[in-house]
Amino acid sequence: MLAVKVHKKNAEKTRRKLLELGLLAKGYSIKREGDFVLFPVTGPLDGFELVEAEFEKLEKRPHSYREVVDVPEEVKPLLPSSFDIIGDIAIIELPEELMPHGRAIGGAILKVHRHIKAVFAKGSKVEGEYRVRELVYLAGENRTETIHRENGIRLKLDVAKVYFSPRLATERMRIFRKTRPGEVVFDMFAGVGPYSILLAKKANLVFAVDLNPWAVRYLEENVRLNKTNNVIPVLGDVRRVAGKIKADRVIMNLPKFADRFLKEAMLSVKPDGIIHYYGFGPEEDLFSEHEKKIKAVARELGLNVEFLERRKVRPYAPRQFNIAIDFRVE
Repeated sequence: MLAVKVHKKNAEKTRRKLLELGLLAKGYSIKREGDFVLFPVTGPLDGFELVEAEFEKLEKRPHSYREVVDVPEEVKPLLPSSFDIIGDIAIIELPEELMPHGRAIGGAILKVHRHIKAVFAKGSKVEGEYRVRELVYLAGENRTETIHRENGIRLKLDVAKVYFSPRLATERMRIFRKTRPGEVVFDMFAGVGPYSILLAKKANLVFAVDLNPWAVRYLEENVRLNKTNNVIPVLGDVRRVAGKIKADRVIMNLPKFADRFLKEAMLSVKPDGIIHYYGFGPEEDLFSEHEKKIKAVARELGLNVEFLERRKVRPYAPRQFNIAIDFRVE
């Protein structure tokens, strides 16, 4: 095969030139011989030393597990296009028709995504007071504990014992950008601390409450892991803590039931403090029902609210969205 031979000190400059000219042969590895580098080319060109050489063909890596998975043709259209990655664990939602092929699907995910070490399927919806789901082991290491990295922090957790969604990383960073240095934050449903640990970088103090003892155990470990000294983990029902804390900012990340805790949130926020409320809403009317509930609780407590921002966070179900409403309590 025809190749351009250059000294290694000129290799990068030559590579860019060959790419610019469209003459670098694709699908082959570059060869090194002592102080020289050989680039495979598709044709002759002036100004370079040309030689004949043999090159190894590069294995074309698939972009998706769906390109390599071995399942019957009739079920291939049912293969999900995405899945959650938490640390080095993949969690995929499979329709019933695909569950018998779970092992093959898990193996394909491991083959394509080398950083993933374990694959599980969702075995149930998120349910119970601890907001966890059953998981079905598919492939790789049979473990559910991992360390997840996002927004510059590390979070140790067990995906079978605590609730955690990697899809909220952008939303968590949005709240971080709004947080001002020196604030007191009340994270009402803290889990393993994705909001609390992140906001602690700016806040003076973060009270992080959760009912799940496993979540608080990992929260305490994550405080140590991130060398954070201004997060106070609290195990227990948030109703027992509410009112005893006065915060500049309250996080209500419990979208299915957050409306049941509006009173507790408003009793815990300082005058002119901000509450970040999460819920689920139908596509045709995302916010109005939630805003009615917020206003009703404020009236009951003799308070006023000012709505600051409304946004769709992510799709939750067909024609249903996870929504966020930021409001100030006056």
